[in-house]
Amino acid sequence: MTTLPDPHLSMVRPVTPRTPQGCEDCLRMGAPWVHLRLCLTCGHVGCCDSSPMRHARAHAASDGHPVVRSFEPGEDWRWCFVHEAMV
Repeated sequence: MTTLPDPHLSMVRPVTPRTPQGCEDCLRMGAPWVHLRLCLTCGHVGCCDSSPMRHARAHAASDGHPVVRSFEPGEDWRWCFVHEAMV
């Protein structure tokens, strides 16, 4: 059985975090977050699904940018929200 690479990986670009200090949307709202995710298409920093507002998932849905990586120190993994899988 052959595993094909996720087609959304073609959307990954070199990015600079837009708000390296935290979740872009939570900072604007004054809301708390748990962990951070970096959009690998545009650099949006959003909070994870364990956070109250789930801004990373909302950004993926609204902007069509499905691939994120962990923005936590010492973590090195990527996730596709469309396929709900590591990529």
